[in-house]
Amino acid sequence: MKPYLLLIPFDLPRHNVKWCPRSLFRPSPSTLTFCRIPTYPPKSMATAAAASSSASSRSPLTESRSGPISEQEWRSWGTGSPAVPAMVLEAIQYLQDLERESNGQMSFGGNGGKLAGDFKVQEDKKHRAAYNALSGSEQKLQFFSARQIACRLLGSRGYLCQKCWLAMEDCMCSKVRRSSLCNGIRFWVYMHPKDFLRQNNTGKLLWQVFDVQSAALCLFGIAEHEKTMWNEFKNAGRNKVWCLYPNKSSVPKSVEDCFSHDLSLTASSWLDRKEALHFILIDGTWSNSNAMVRRLKEHAKLFWGDDELSCISLAAGTSVMHKLRPQPSWDRTCTAAAAAELLIELHLLPSLSMHGLDKQAEAVEDALEVLLEALTRRRLRMGRSITRKMRNTSNFS
Repeated sequence: MKPYLLLIPFDLPRHNVKWCPRSLFRPSPSTLTFCRIPTYPPKSMATAAAASSSASSRSPLTESRSGPISEQEWRSWGTGSPAVPAMVLEAIQYLQDLERESNGQMSFGGNGGKLAGDFKVQEDKKHRAAYNALSGSEQKLQFFSARQIACRLLGSRGYLCQKCWLAMEDCMCSKVRRSSLCNGIRFWVYMHPKDFLRQNNTGKLLWQVFDVQSAALCLFGIAEHEKTMWNEFKNAGRNKVWCLYPNKSSVPKSVEDCFSHDLSLTASSWLDRKEALHFILIDGTWSNSNAMVRRLKEHAKLFWGDDELSCISLAAGTSVMHKLRPQPSWDRTCTAAAAAELLIELHLLPSLSMHGLDKQAEAVEDALEVLLEALTRRRLRMGRSITRKMRNTSNFS
């Protein structure tokens, strides 16, 4: 199928900006490229002067949001991808242009990822109109993901530490104990955009403890990230890709079921990164996880011919983060705790007990304790409750 242009007007005053995907994610995965098409004459001198006057009155934090996102800054937030995704760049440019055009200041509320104030009202109308004008679910997902990430990047600049995603005054980086992950394992943190740069997110701990090569971030709905991840899966082979998620459509498989009789798991194979097992960790709320797994199955069908996804169910356990973060039930756990539990269960297999996986799990659990301490300290300082809220999860039939 030939690439085509889809023009989506944002109806900006004086200087119309459009997003135009030149190619969409197809059965043969491709990246997205976007271009900006000015359809109105340049701004008048009066408009430019007003924008200049508005810029001169901005605070240093607002000024820090006006510059472009460099590749170095993008990687500093924890992503191993070399370039900022095209659609994220376009979303950032759109927000910054809208700020200049409206002579207002972009402001954020909550943890820095949500637009607030008058600017939010203006932007909300424009982005909803653009979203509704999109014809396909794939385009809408990519639009949604890019905008979420763009807002979180701009709202977190100068506020969050780029390594631990906590407010600067709560930075915990110096307390995290680094460790090396066994070459036979590679984690993929498949993260929902709404969890990107969240302070209480635990998936970020995996590349803090290990590194971005051992624990790679893949953002849901970002074509470049998903293409990279699936190319790695294709090269590794289907039998080396596993998802940590309870598969409701079949009998749950434990770590022992999957690997205790696997003769390919030799001591030498676990020293070679090329022979690594790839584990996908779903990093999002439980309500978002179904859509994320569904998307994984769609890609599995494109690459392997059917939507069967090899899933692993871990032994029931609780995370220390349950003390602060509400979960649908006590048998659900956070991303980092799931990774630690996987390492422990793999360590219990006789053929893998010599790789120090228990020590690597311990490093992740220690990082969870550090994060819990930092978040608790912040809540107490702000006068907020540190008691976990219980949720009613009863099912009535």
